[in-house]
Amino acid sequence: MADKKNQVARCALSNPLSVILDKDPRDFRRSDLLRVIREKNIERITFHYTALDGKLKELTLPASDAGQIESLLAEGERVDGSSLFKGMVDTGLSDLYVVPVYHSAFFNPFDGRSLDFVCRYLTGEGDPAPYALDNILAKAAGLFRSRTGLDIHAMGELEFFLMSEGGRNAYSAAKQRGYHGSGPFVKSGPFLKEALRHMAMITGAVKYGHSEVGFIESVRSDIEEIRGKRAEQLEIEFQPRPVEDMGDALVLGRWLIRNLAYQNGLVATFTPKIEEGVAGSGLHFHMELMRSGRNVMIGPDGKLSAEARRLIGGLCHYADSLTAFGNTVSSAYLRLVPNQEAPTRICWSDLNRSAMIRVPLGWSKVRNLASRVNPVAETTTGAQGGRQTVELRSPDGSALIHLVLAGIVMAADWSLRKDRSRIQDGDPLELAERLYVVGNIFKDPDLLAKLPPLPTSCVASSRLLLRKRDLYERDGVFPPSVVDYAARMLAEEDDEFINEHLAGLSSNERLHETLRIMHKDLHRH
Repeated sequence: MADKKNQVARCALSNPLSVILDKDPRDFRRSDLLRVIREKNIERITFHYTALDGKLKELTLPASDAGQIESLLAEGERVDGSSLFKGMVDTGLSDLYVVPVYHSAFFNPFDGRSLDFVCRYLTGEGDPAPYALDNILAKAAGLFRSRTGLDIHAMGELEFFLMSEGGRNAYSAAKQRGYHGSGPFVKSGPFLKEALRHMAMITGAVKYGHSEVGFIESVRSDIEEIRGKRAEQLEIEFQPRPVEDMGDALVLGRWLIRNLAYQNGLVATFTPKIEEGVAGSGLHFHMELMRSGRNVMIGPDGKLSAEARRLIGGLCHYADSLTAFGNTVSSAYLRLVPNQEAPTRICWSDLNRSAMIRVPLGWSKVRNLASRVNPVAETTTGAQGGRQTVELRSPDGSALIHLVLAGIVMAADWSLRKDRSRIQDGDPLELAERLYVVGNIFKDPDLLAKLPPLPTSCVASSRLLLRKRDLYERDGVFPPSVVDYAARMLAEEDDEFINEHLAGLSSNERLHETLRIMHKDLHRH
């Protein structure tokens, strides 16, 4: 068994620290990291942490003294919380500690002399700062585990547009035909491969990457950064991981993609929509429920388990207010339109990309598929308990990742907690049964009219969040200050009548205003 572990640890894209130390990252100790710093001549320690804007921040710490380095790894460093959480933390009580998470350690791909860490925020008393986005997610996950005896794993699909100067106009791609395209028709393959390599070594959680549907030969915009550029849509999908780890992995993923694009003279944007008639950039989340390391999404009868259907019911119950964290800019609601593989109604279905929640193929009914096409293939037991997930398709690239995931966990807790008698606001199994659909809902007006709608603007989402804030604040998980902040930011978009406003403009004015709305938040989160 030890030989097999060592063989796996030495895969080409394994975490280099795991290979050096011959350890799983979860087993990293301070002495291990000090050894790496010494042997690899590390000159800098870089601390990363997610601020209120959802972006990764960093603090660079020269590694000039062995005692100082050990102190940094043991005690962390101070930061100004009033700047990182502006409008939420009083300047008179602003100091926070940022303390490194050892298993997050990675070699910085943009700085060969830096050892980097994801950090957690702690207060002056040494407690998790309650308003920090990652701590909110950790608190929700801990509550869920203690109440249900289950773990929730999640993975995200990072969709984004990569923009470049047009260059040689050969093998031109077709509009809305870029899905899983290959070179020479798709030009961004080298970038994607480099991003996948770095991301796999840093997070260990990358599933695959590919080109997506969207393509624009020449971007129309008043913004010089992107005007006239060729835009290709890409996606990097992750493997399911414990939900707290996935929050960090996705934020790291956005940080890495943007830096890699900048180094290559490109522009990467996760903004929800950049052109009418062109696919928007979603951030779909897949969830799986685990018990003792085993996926429990499929029951003994081969169908979705009661736990999986309860999870779906919980997601339906939270869906409209969850847009407050998953769809945070006005252009998000230009993506959530019919017949664009983006949901507008609360429902779920099997394999159906017009539904808000999709149950994808999960290898639950078949095993050892390779033997169907390779008669001499070895047998395999497959993933323990199968690989079934459910996919929430409403969030997009403007999402505050940790808060969306925390809301998803709260939805799961609402639907799966054992003391259901204390909850009076609905039955998750009845809700799941009522909101199941078959076929394209946009082709059935009668069915469409029966399904609850998602909000159509940031302002509407803000109102829903305030009305349903107890769903998030219960048990002290989301602090009221975070809910108030999110609602205030949404309301400031002032977009409640955006569709009526656009409809009243001339065609040229409408185009100009639509592009302005789409492009004003290129790098918001």
